[in-house]
Amino acid sequence: MSEFGDVRTQAGDISGTAVQAASVRDVYFAAAPRRPSLPHRSRAVPEVVNGFQRRSVPDLDGLTAGGVVLSGLGGVGKTQTAADYVERVWRAGEVELVGWVTAAERTAVVAGLTELGQVVTGEPVPDETRFLDWCASTTTRWLLVFDDVDDPAELTGLWPHTGTSGRLVVTTRRNEPWLQTARRRLVPLDEFSAAESVAYLREVLGDAEGLADLSSLLGHLPLALGQASAYIKMIPGMTCDAYIRKWRDERTALARMFPEDWADTVATTWSISIEAADRLAPAGLARPMLELLSLLDPNGIPLPVLTSPPICDHLSTDTAARALGCLQRLNLIATDDSNVVRVHALVQHATRDQLPDDRQALLAAVAADALLESWPTIERDTRFAAMLRANTATLATHAGPHLWRSDGHLVLFRAGRSLGEAGQLDAATAYHEVLRASAARHLGSQHPSTLAARHNSARWQGAAGHSAEAARAFADLLVDCLRVLGPDNPDTLTTRGNLAYWQGMAGDAAKAANSFAELLADHLRVLGPDHNHTLATRSSLATWRGEAGDPAGAAQAFAEVLADRLRVFEPDHHNTLTTRGNLARWQGEAGDAATAVRAYSELLVDCLRVLGPEHPDTLMTRGSLARWRGEAGDPHGAVQASTELLADLLRVLGPDHPYTLTTRSNLAHFRGKAGDPAAAVAAHEELLADRVRVQGSDHPATRSTRLNLARWRELAETGDLG
Repeated sequence: MSEFGDVRTQAGDISGTAVQAASVRDVYFAAAPRRPSLPHRSRAVPEVVNGFQRRSVPDLDGLTAGGVVLSGLGGVGKTQTAADYVERVWRAGEVELVGWVTAAERTAVVAGLTELGQVVTGEPVPDETRFLDWCASTTTRWLLVFDDVDDPAELTGLWPHTGTSGRLVVTTRRNEPWLQTARRRLVPLDEFSAAESVAYLREVLGDAEGLADLSSLLGHLPLALGQASAYIKMIPGMTCDAYIRKWRDERTALARMFPEDWADTVATTWSISIEAADRLAPAGLARPMLELLSLLDPNGIPLPVLTSPPICDHLSTDTAARALGCLQRLNLIATDDSNVVRVHALVQHATRDQLPDDRQALLAAVAADALLESWPTIERDTRFAAMLRANTATLATHAGPHLWRSDGHLVLFRAGRSLGEAGQLDAATAYHEVLRASAARHLGSQHPSTLAARHNSARWQGAAGHSAEAARAFADLLVDCLRVLGPDNPDTLTTRGNLAYWQGMAGDAAKAANSFAELLADHLRVLGPDHNHTLATRSSLATWRGEAGDPAGAAQAFAEVLADRLRVFEPDHHNTLTTRGNLARWQGEAGDAATAVRAYSELLVDCLRVLGPEHPDTLMTRGSLARWRGEAGDPHGAVQASTELLADLLRVLGPDHPYTLTTRSNLAHFRGKAGDPAAAVAAHEELLADRVRVQGSDHPATRSTRLNLARWRELAETGDLG
């Protein structure tokens, strides 16, 4: 039984007991660099609304290098001003790269800068530091927008140096003086002037009567003017004077029905517009759709989430897109060609404020179900995954207690796992610690979901390189599982397995083997010899005996497990394939590399047929086959196979996935074995930097890479390749 992974998954409270299917020893050969993809304009740049009234912002209009911070209250048009500036300089050919990064949270900024790093360097394995280094040194003219910065301190270390060719535009509601630096000016952005608001209305409505009175009534607030003008333009026979009368009546009614601060300008225009949108949408679907939107990330909600089965079921329709279209016609939301929906935070606030608690609880469950339904098993699109995490975080902010009703919603656990699988191990560790504390606060320290949250917190602590700390956390968890659940509860047994695993990962393979032997006795007693967990425990016992110095014994034990797997399961069962991979590994470790190559070759054929070419276990089997080809005396074949595998891993799992990093390590090793120790040194140097960034300086894999780098440096100096 190897590390079990997260608990609280869709499959149940305990997520599987699969052992490592394919062994890849951590023993980078850099793929051929691609050319930078310039010129480039980010897909995330919002569209400039029809009738946008450009304001004179001298510090922005004259910007050729350096930064401008647009600071102002919600609804004054900061984002639209930045988007208009982007459009102007892009069309004029003043910049060769435009990046737009939603900057409400640090993880979203890291993801955005990483994506830009791939664009500007052409490297298959970039990170945010590559882009920041490029910004400081390039002569290419670039423009970057940090939109909706909430806490500038969150972006420490992520602010780009604009040099002589870069421009940075920041939008924020904050106005602290320290936002301003020698190369970054703080510019307040207020409501439209009277002339600007009238000019905006004239652009949308033409030379109608009452433009000045309407703009004055709405306080020259761009957001309110946009909603009012869209309503007037859409409703036949509607005039500015008629809208003013309707607005005043609506405000009076709201002032009677809601607290004093609810009857403000945006809330009143919102109320009029949502009523009209509901009349447009089939069966009055606009309002319930906007209610759902009010709980999610204003900076971007993926369209697939909003058209997913949970939301369509909630709306009792299969045409959720029509409700979104009606909201867009009334300027209550904005969409673009990247299948992302945006809604202003003030519109969200006005919508949430009229939701009773039981209604918000229902909507929170629907939104959480939609996010979970939309989450891919394998996160190939890193931007989409980052948006799902951002929306989950926003949902938890607005409706957190509702998500903890009963057992706690699974989307909270899925978002944490996504962070870890994206390679953000420190962030995953911090997230799960917060999740553990939240579960204890809402459900109590002895609730199964709280124990599950502790399990996941310990798991990602170990994955971040703190194996001994993970073992201690699982030991503490085991005490509570024994007391709360009992010694024979499946979750208690699973916790014992994880404790044994991390004891081994902390360096005590013999203790891990002894712990698994004791666990096996209890699994045989409680579950019987043919239960999947019993067989998995036998596999883990075999593995740690091998790690403790008996590879031949491990191979023999796996041969026996395989015979029982074939008897209990079908030959194509995933667990059977897993056991075949483990057997092949230990045959190789026992000194029979040729047999390992044959076994992995046969296994790969079946993995391709049963699991498909992009399944992680298929990819890992390819890595193991490449490794054992090299060990069997064909380092050139190992280099070729690992190079092809790396390209697929970058596409399917991304640059920071552990499989990707391990494949780079193996590739570097066999590049050296194939006669190019200098390339092995260079590749290990690059890999070490990424290991430190992704996994931390103390992670076992990072330490292993340091040792490998030192070894290849010595071999490159001596020329003795063995």
